[in-house]
Amino acid sequence: MQFSSRLIEDAVNAFAGLPGIGPKTALRLVLHLVQRPTEDSSQLARAIATMRQNIQHCITCGNLSDQNVCSICRDTRRDKTIICVVESIRDVMAIEETQQYRGVYHVLGGVISPIEGIGPADLNIDTLVQRARVPEVEEVIMAISPTIEGDTTIFYINKQLAEAEVQVSSIARGVSFGGELEYADEVTLGRSIVARRKL
Repeated sequence: MQFSSRLIEDAVNAFAGLPGIGPKTALRLVLHLVQRPTEDSSQLARAIATMRQNIQHCITCGNLSDQNVCSICRDTRRDKTIICVVESIRDVMAIEETQQYRGVYHVLGGVISPIEGIGPADLNIDTLVQRARVPEVEEVIMAISPTIEGDTTIFYINKQLAEAEVQVSSIARGVSFGGELEYADEVTLGRSIVARRKL
């Protein structure tokens, strides 16, 4: 792709580095910003910079938050007796979209994958075990994508929770094996949560 401006080229390359955005889409975004008032670009740049400087992980569940504790963990209307374990923050968002779950979450930050060099110590598992030992917690739901790595992670966590007095359940397999949770439709995902099974 030929550019008449090095500034345009640099901006296109920056946008193209984002997931799901190819060079043509990046160029379309850059040209849109060039044609808009300068304040629009400045506002976008400020929003991104402010987010990167101030966003943090919830010290309780690992979700993204503006504060030390996320809005879900702070919400007194949430059922603190149930913890839903997920791989990523995107999975929290996907489950919240179903409006079928009113408990709290625990974000692992991935799954056990020896091929990729990810072991239990690389994930947010120890804090989950600590949370599960609190007397008020009654159930831990494994809402992890149904893959070989996901099943390995569920098996490992289930063993770690053996001494905790909690019921461990898994979402129903309405989500296809090998599929990613974030891409499941809301109805299927919602039913999977409601129809969870005990491990």
